[in-house]
Amino acid sequence: MSAPATPRTATSPTTGASPAPLATSRVDWRLRFALLSVVWGFSFLLIKVGTEAYAPFHVALGRVFFGALALVAVLLLRREPLPRGRRTWMHLTVAALLLNTAPFSLFSYAELTIPSSLAGICNATSPLWGMALSLVALSEDRPTRRRVAGLGLGFLGVLTVLGAWQGFAGVDAKGTALALLASLCYPIGWIYVRRTLASVPGSPVALTGGQLLLSTAQLLLVSAVFTTAPAAFPLWPTLSVIALGALGTGMALQMQYGLVAEVGPTTAQMVTYFIPVIATAAGVALLGESLHWNTPVGAAIVLVGAALTQARRR
Repeated sequence: MSAPATPRTATSPTTGASPAPLATSRVDWRLRFALLSVVWGFSFLLIKVGTEAYAPFHVALGRVFFGALALVAVLLLRREPLPRGRRTWMHLTVAALLLNTAPFSLFSYAELTIPSSLAGICNATSPLWGMALSLVALSEDRPTRRRVAGLGLGFLGVLTVLGAWQGFAGVDAKGTALALLASLCYPIGWIYVRRTLASVPGSPVALTGGQLLLSTAQLLLVSAVFTTAPAAFPLWPTLSVIALGALGTGMALQMQYGLVAEVGPTTAQMVTYFIPVIATAAGVALLGESLHWNTPVGAAIVLVGAALTQARRR
């Protein structure tokens, strides 16, 4: 989702917990990798369609609700319980806020005024924000010259996408800021869960299922306070929200866990670099969004910078 990148250790992309042993899928991992890229790349298009009929908080609520249903169904099939312990659920509450409730809501609000393709590119800045945080906060990720250079290059790419030399003409500043803020939520959440949930027993499916249930409760409360119930349920926006949750959140995370277990987190996290490409292509082809030369060029620069920030000394 928005698509969080996988940590470099064999951990869940949203909880920091070590994946439980997963049966190797009969489908080649490359095909599953491609499918995961498409599912997460299309998430921004689904958000855009959903906001045509529903309030942003409702889109985010549907996303976590149907995502939670998908993961709870997996837990029932496995006969695996949800996490236990009051302290664990307290940490999951914070994780739900940082990794689901806040970024999902912010992306939904952002896409009221910016193209889905731009939202997808903003999502790719998440590794850059993570690198920036490592420079100002205590972190297990030590900055290197290459990674600092990647940070600078990545933000140069952001300025290219936004057309800084034109005074950001034609770019909605508020919507773009919300999308970038959503991307910032992810590394903050990753730092939190790695420090609080990495040693918690249980599979990442159970932890993330509990996390999405908590996010559903949070967004139910927020939606009740700040919005009114939908007056109608149009077909395509409704299907988009259901697909966004069940496929883009529930199924996609399950696929990600399988890839991490089979090919390792370093390969699995490469899916992050395909998401903005697919999001841009989907927005242009299916929603008729405009595409100027600086958008793909800037996106490429962002991805190169993000790749450099993930580099590690051998």
